[in-house]
Amino acid sequence: MPSTEVRAPQPPWRLVATCSRGLEAVLAEELRSLGIGSVEAGRGSVRFTGDLHVLYRANLALRTAIRVLLPLASGPAGDRDSLYGLAAGIGWESLIGAGQSLAVEAVGRTPELPHSGFAALVVKDAIVDRIRARRRRRPNVDRADPDLRVHVHLDPGETAISLDSSGEPLSRRGYRLQGAEAPLTETLAAGLLLLADYDGARPLLDPMCGSGTLAAEAALIASRTAPGLERAFAAERWPFHDPALLEDEKRRARGLSRTPPAVIAASDVDAKMVATTTRNLRRARQLRFVSIDRADVRDLKPPGPDTLIVANPPYGHRLGELEELRPLYRALGDALKQRAAGCTAWLLVGARELANEIGLKASRRIVVFNGPIECRFLRYDLYAGSRRKQPTGKAGTSD
Repeated sequence: MPSTEVRAPQPPWRLVATCSRGLEAVLAEELRSLGIGSVEAGRGSVRFTGDLHVLYRANLALRTAIRVLLPLASGPAGDRDSLYGLAAGIGWESLIGAGQSLAVEAVGRTPELPHSGFAALVVKDAIVDRIRARRRRRPNVDRADPDLRVHVHLDPGETAISLDSSGEPLSRRGYRLQGAEAPLTETLAAGLLLLADYDGARPLLDPMCGSGTLAAEAALIASRTAPGLERAFAAERWPFHDPALLEDEKRRARGLSRTPPAVIAASDVDAKMVATTTRNLRRARQLRFVSIDRADVRDLKPPGPDTLIVANPPYGHRLGELEELRPLYRALGDALKQRAAGCTAWLLVGARELANEIGLKASRRIVVFNGPIECRFLRYDLYAGSRRKQPTGKAGTSD
């Protein structure tokens, strides 16, 4: 049990949710839809105000957030001494119970602190030194399974030190095997669907489903299933964690679930990817909501009128891949023109040269980042058009 000396920071707190660049507005709207106030979008993050209720709700329900942070201190801390001083000024003895462990993660850099690993060590030393001076005993450091996770965001202007309430990134829903390669994280896939205004009310098709991330996130959105219901959070090991409060939020989230009102379909030319999608949807407990087939993208079949088609074709960033992928993009464009009249398509494209091969004019372009890769999320309003000679060979796989 934690020591009785541990006290919680007093709410309301100014919390921070991080996200992929390009999804800030989507995340801000998610927070507002949850009834959360004082929402302010930044670069790769959104600030909002709340208490423990709000912190639990955000971790459970947000689809595009990567982490939910509780900031403790911020200020100029571009070098070793100023960073140590910023961390040492925090009342860690009221946050870490006797016998509890900690771990520090740092992201970003400054000119004098170019390595985030060194910055994490500086903050760890400051925490350990402060607690040892007050308790005559240092806390344990456990990088694999700590009781308290400390997050440091280095910035030349203002560095922030926060408690990480999420633990494992919220993008790790648990339905994909760790270590398996996939072009999209769960949070980015959900963000793309929300950017496309998907809410489950219209049919959806991913004709190049790969490992099924878009299909799984579509099913979670359409069934109104909170993505964090089946996982634990770092905040559950905070000394001021309230299990009853968290359970209240879980009951609230479960009460919102429903059967999706429209068809969700996924297909891929690769039988192995079809099997992977099936397994992942089963682990996500969404398999009953998705129709999965093996099909070439040239044989695209929207599951109903006004279908929303969302796909993430391969980007072709390796040497020589652009030329290899041109026929695939031409095949995708032909299929959309010839087989999807009356539908709307959104494609995530990493190379402009390949986007040109689609042969359609995008009605909207949104810049998003898939990790370090700057991409364009392109909208196509489809109508019957002229046919173009189809390329030979099978169309490929994506996610």
